[in-house]
Amino acid sequence: MKPAPFDFVRPTTISAASEELARCGGDGKIIAGGQSLMPMINFRLVKPSVLVDINGIADLSQIESSGGRLRLGATVRHYMTATDPLIQERIPILHEAMHHVAHLTVRNRGTFCGSVCHADPAAEMPMMALLLNGQITARSVRGERQIAAADFFQGSLMNSLEPDEFVTSIEIDELSADVGWGFEEFAKRHGDFALACVATTMSIRDGAACGARFAMMGVGETPLRLGSVEALIEGREVTPDLVNEVVELLNDTLRPNTDLHASADYRRHLSGALARRALDVAWRRAARSVEQP
Repeated sequence: MKPAPFDFVRPTTISAASEELARCGGDGKIIAGGQSLMPMINFRLVKPSVLVDINGIADLSQIESSGGRLRLGATVRHYMTATDPLIQERIPILHEAMHHVAHLTVRNRGTFCGSVCHADPAAEMPMMALLLNGQITARSVRGERQIAAADFFQGSLMNSLEPDEFVTSIEIDELSADVGWGFEEFAKRHGDFALACVATTMSIRDGAACGARFAMMGVGETPLRLGSVEALIEGREVTPDLVNEVVELLNDTLRPNTDLHASADYRRHLSGALARRALDVAWRRAARSVEQP
């Protein structure tokens, strides 16, 4: 199909982009990579009156580290995230997750912030924003506000941005050297949306898990950060018995949908299998860091 008619503007400052969105009266859309937005426009699922292209704003293309946090600007491409040496060193789980995102052509144009804003519950970057305590910076003519990733995702393809707001950057936690991590995803083909995915991190203190994080995607209307699983792991050694408890908890609490790709029961089964792998890998990585002099 062809898109409905729209105007196109390319501001060169954040303030100008904010003014353009305000002028649209809630009927404008920001475009950076367009890998999710343009197919929706072509199918007329979205009919903006104006597309506001933010690629001309130089300040939005930076990856910066400060105080144990990493800031990714709104036009940072997936390929930049996948190849940045700072991310490889300090957030290796994000580096791993990025290689599961779609295909090379999509990664060359799509953006980290755009994926988070699109809020697809089966996409990797929204889940990573949750896992890594993401803080979203949103801008409008009214000023700037901070939104925690935990409050950002409202439903499938729904976020908490106001119609005249757009994201300028997202900050996420860096991982200290003693943190072990596990990332396990299952899709029918590489680059397809995942049927289920688990991401987890932890350190080891006195032989027990410390600072455990556990997130999932593909098994709910939003990406999930599962505090109940984290509480179960915290302060305990990750043994087969503990992992069995985690799997039982997931079976009891997850309510995935049945769709043309997989049944709810199959997604629930996958979740348990992936959790076993991810927890085992994260524990072993954390243990290796403890063993190193």
